[in-house]
Amino acid sequence: MRILLVTDAWVPQINGVVRTWQRLIQEAEALGHPFEVISPDPFRTVPCPSYPEIRLALFPGRKLAQRLKAFKPEAIHIATEGPLGQAARSYCLRHHLPFTTSYHTRFPEYFAARLPVPLSLGYWLMRRFHSASDAVLVATQTIRDDLEERGFPNVTEWTRGVDTELFRPRNDHALDLPRPIYLYVGRVAVEKNIEAFLKLDIPLGTKVVVGDGPQRAELEARYPKVVFTGAKEGEELARHYASGNVFVFPSRTDTFGLVMLEALASGLPVAAYPVPGPLDVVNGSGVGVLDEDLGYAVQRALAIPSERCRAHAMRYSWSACAAQFLENLQPLPHAA
Repeated sequence: MRILLVTDAWVPQINGVVRTWQRLIQEAEALGHPFEVISPDPFRTVPCPSYPEIRLALFPGRKLAQRLKAFKPEAIHIATEGPLGQAARSYCLRHHLPFTTSYHTRFPEYFAARLPVPLSLGYWLMRRFHSASDAVLVATQTIRDDLEERGFPNVTEWTRGVDTELFRPRNDHALDLPRPIYLYVGRVAVEKNIEAFLKLDIPLGTKVVVGDGPQRAELEARYPKVVFTGAKEGEELARHYASGNVFVFPSRTDTFGLVMLEALASGLPVAAYPVPGPLDVVNGSGVGVLDEDLGYAVQRALAIPSERCRAHAMRYSWSACAAQFLENLQPLPHAA
């Protein structure tokens, strides 16, 4: 099946959404399903306000239509709700083509954290975008339940995977710092609620933030004892994970949190709030502590054995992720 993926989130961005698509494409193409990715790269773009590493395509409709016709896809998936996603959705509706979408980011909460935008308006816009989709793919049952309660149709689960060969316990640590090491990996931005972690009163050890983003300079100045490493990838990222003692996930808005799986595969227990994402990945498994008192969760998580975390992560495979994605695609009429 020839699959067209339309996404406003793509390299050089470094985040869980991009990593998910890169690995899924690798798995699907190995099964004989070629992909064409329409990303912002070939379009005129402007930086997204307050999120400059995301480039927004300007008036992409005509060029997107040309790319789509040239590829002759047998299925279309729209991964994001940005300008490219909107243009692809409009094209499909205009030509009566089925398509699927995915809900990666809780944008209503994201915008509410930055702008005076009511949640109800944000969810109305998201619901309108996804309502024409034949299947809205979400990472967890919790998010599925939430969206269905908000009136989203055709919502279905789409699991995630983790590279357990790359992310594993190691002896060649990247960080030589006073222990315990309390590790955060991800974007350094307001919607990630990182300051809830940074302001914790933890007398022993070192807080480490791996990642970059618009809040980094501000938080580095405000918390000089915290180690900010910048963004890492590949083996270097894996070595940073393996250097930690506990993984702290302070976000309240992520739909999944791939970084939690990468940390668990590296042998790190998780400390987080009891919200969607952590509830689905960690709750009841014995590999982390979820509590509204994040400091309490961090201290309790330190006692969890590394082997238990690794074993839990081994349950998540990219092959299952790819198979579930392929099953939910809707073939175009000419493909059928």
